[in-house]
Formats: sequence, structure tokens, C-alpha cells
Amino acid sequence: MKFNLFTKTLFALIIILSNVACDQITKVKVRKEISLNEVISVINDNFVLTKVENTGAALSLGKDLSPTLKVVFLQIMPLLVLFFLFKVIVSRKDTSRLNVIAFSFIIGGGIGNIYDRILYNSVTDFMYIKVGAFHTGIFNMADVSVVIGTVLIVVNTLITETRKYRLG
Repeated sequence: MKFNLFTKTLFALIIILSNVACDQITKVKVRKEISLNEVISVINDNFVLTKVENTGAALSLGKDLSPTLKVVFLQIMPLLVLFFLFKVIVSRKDTSRLNVIAFSFIIGGGIGNIYDRILYNSVTDFMYIKVGAFHTGIFNMADVSVVIGTVLIVVNTLITETRKYRLG
């Protein structure tokens, strides 16, 4: 069954807004209940909550940019890219349902972090995972949305390419 434009747009907006809401609800709770740099072990040292304010992008990239360049590169340009991406996924007839979901997760995560940058001049990060040699940077639910969306795109691409290979 194919999506019509209205249904696809509504479906994407619900996913985007759900991701933004999840991200912002968790950040509000963290800002209220966890002090800056406080460490709360949830599962030993494997899963930790700790509040940090990231003034850059992923891994603090761009934190030393001038305020004007931060607005351009960490707010305006990403918003334009996300808007363009939304327009593409809802207007293209060949966008699969899984890709609509995946890109909506990415857009929702991006909006969650951009919202923080606009409102607070930083992004609130608060989760850290360490299992053996594997460990993450400190991240938030918006980052989780972006990662889930990216994994879904990879999975969808692998499924699509496998089908093409089998049929071709």
C-alpha cells in the first residue's frame, strides 16, 4: 500500500514530533534533577547518567566557533537541511515507508538538539554507556533518534540491495 502525500506528511510529522517530545521531556527532567557533571550509576559503571552542556555539535565539534558562526553552522544550516530532507521524503513517490520512518527519526533528533542550541546556547547531554572496551561519548535522546534512523536506513538499503541481487 502506497502513502498519499497527506498521509505520508502526517505520518512523518507524528514521528518527528514524537522524537522531539521524547528528547525534550528527558532533557527537562535532567535539567531539573541532575546537577552539572553529577554522576549517577544506573547499571554499575556500564550505564551512567551525567549532565553536561555541549556548546558544539557531536563530540563538541565547533564549540570554539564565534557566536555568529555557531548560529550559522549549528542552527540555521542544520534547520535548512532538515527542512529540505523533510520536503524530499514526503514529496518523492518512491520513498519507502521504512525510509520515511528512518528519516523522520533523524529529523526529529536534529530538531531536538537545534531547539536546545537556540534556547540554551548548548545541548544537554546526559547518558554514557561503557561495556568492556566499548564506550560512547555522553549523549541524549535526540542522538539516539539520529542513530536509530541511520541504522534503519542501512537496514532498508541492505534489504533493498539483497532483493535486487536475488532478482537480478
